[in-house]
Amino acid sequence: KLQPEADMKDRTVLIVDDILDEGTTLCAIADYCKAHGASEVLTAVLVDKDHNRKAKPDLKADFTGLSVEDRFLFGYGMDYKGYWRNAPGIYAVKGL
Repeated sequence: KLQPEADMKDRTVLIVDDILDEGTTLCAIADYCKAHGASEVLTAVLVDKDHNRKAKPDLKADFTGLSVEDRFLFGYGMDYKGYWRNAPGIYAVKGL
């Protein structure tokens, strides 16, 4: 049986992510932490995209740096076709 790397039992866990788009991965990680005994799971995202395709209805992060319209973004860790991940800002791809 696989054991989690860190003991999460009765602990508060903070999950930090660059962007909350649909949230499928974020929800899966939060569920994993809860299943392994975390007493509380909080989420923090740099960017939250505003659209109706979230993995769960009304899915929101506990802490959000910036809410944006539904555009393809890059920069600050988010890439566009493998490029621009290290751009010193957050940019939207024109037309997408």
